Amino acid sequence: MDQPDTQFAPRGDDRVAYQLLGPPPGVSARDLVSTTGVWSHLDIFWEEPASVRWMRRVASFSRLIRFDRRGCGLSDPRPLDGGTMVDHWIEDLLAVLDASGSEQAVLLGTIDAGPLLLEFYARHPQRVSGLIFVFTSACFAQRPDYPEGHPQAVGDALIEMVAQGWGRTEFAASFDPSQADNPAALKWYTKLHRAMASPRAVVENLQISAKLDARHLLPTISVPVLSLGRRDLAIFPAVQSRFIAEHAPGGRYLEIPGRDADMIWEGTDEIIAAIEEFVTGQKPAVVAERVLATLLFTDIVDSTKQLAKLGDAAWREKLDQHDRIVRHTISCHDGRLIDAAGDGTLATFATPGKAIDCARALHPAMDALKIEIRTGLHIGEIELREEGRIGGMAVHIGARVLGYAEAGEVLVSRTVRDVLIGGRFEFSERGVHTLKGVPSKWPLYAVDEPETGEETEAPGLRERLRSRLR
Repeated sequence: MDQPDTQFAPRGDDRVAYQLLGPPPGVSARDLVSTTGVWSHLDIFWEEPASVRWMRRVASFSRLIRFDRRGCGLSDPRPLDGGTMVDHWIEDLLAVLDASGSEQAVLLGTIDAGPLLLEFYARHPQRVSGLIFVFTSACFAQRPDYPEGHPQAVGDALIEMVAQGWGRTEFAASFDPSQADNPAALKWYTKLHRAMASPRAVVENLQISAKLDARHLLPTISVPVLSLGRRDLAIFPAVQSRFIAEHAPGGRYLEIPGRDADMIWEGTDEIIAAIEEFVTGQKPAVVAERVLATLLFTDIVDSTKQLAKLGDAAWREKLDQHDRIVRHTISCHDGRLIDAAGDGTLATFATPGKAIDCARALHPAMDALKIEIRTGLHIGEIELREEGRIGGMAVHIGARVLGYAEAGEVLVSRTVRDVLIGGRFEFSERGVHTLKGVPSKWPLYAVDEPETGEETEAPGLRERLRSRLR
């Protein structure tokens, strides 16, 4: 699914940015508004594959409506008319619904959107056909009759953490722990944060949001309600999500395992299935999503011998250095680390050229560690599974290609070679092989070393990696 054009809904002299997605031609679907609350950026959401996957899947069963409220993202600044943050947010959503021709929609809100959804419903109930609360709250702060809320000290600590960490990798990793070892995802997330708002603006918003209390509106709801809680999420604990379902007439609660504050990485399949059933009224068919990707496998040569020679402690330290180099190199070539178990790694890339450049850079980068690795590549369709995992025959083929690679070699399947014929890479035949468990016989090819002076797509990478070890 390509990124849709950004449109602008008029609100007085201001314009509110919004985007419409799906469903496929011929599919009749309900409107679904998805909002992260006060802060967002429509364009940058499209730069992360997991975010795009979430939007694509939701747009397969709904007409998905997303918007940037005034004061953030692609929309105009908030007006200086004396209106509150909540007033303006409601005005913006109403303008987007009108401009998109949506008479009634399911509203889905996450992060700080809980009170905003409830306030919108209270003022415009005829425009709402259902409410979905995902890892959010009706009231953030503790009250005498609301022990589920955060005590003042905890709230102050969270706001201070945001003030000090907004736009930094450490904060992004704490917000979505499942991606703590994924440099590409953290890089995107910190960019998103910086683009949405400055640290001061975010803190000012949190201070306002911490005072909102929309609990009194829950008993007035007469449309279906679904509330999803994250089992081990500290910022918006599951007990607050459960409170919404318990106090909204007919509310349904579903608890999702994990610690992420976002819904695009951890438990995504279960989340989307719950949303689809709520929106369509039917249980979704379980169909694995498939995408085309280049797979890069790496493996340390003679790792058992080195472990026996160095001992556990020294070998563990060397493995840690190896892992840091691999992660950094994959990130520099726009790849995504999928698995780094033991002495091997698996990463995916959008193009085979970047995967080969990454493999080429990894071999000399290991010189300082006195480690030799072998690398194998294949390109094919993969299944996207829970928590960033992948599967499918292409994964098995790539692993078998690695098994035939020699130390210091970049070995590829014929599929990779054929895709790159006529480009900047040269290949040498390495015979025709039977890949265990894979039909037919497979010609394999080694990527020839570049001519002296030839640069890869990341010049100077070897020197930068060496400096990181010193």
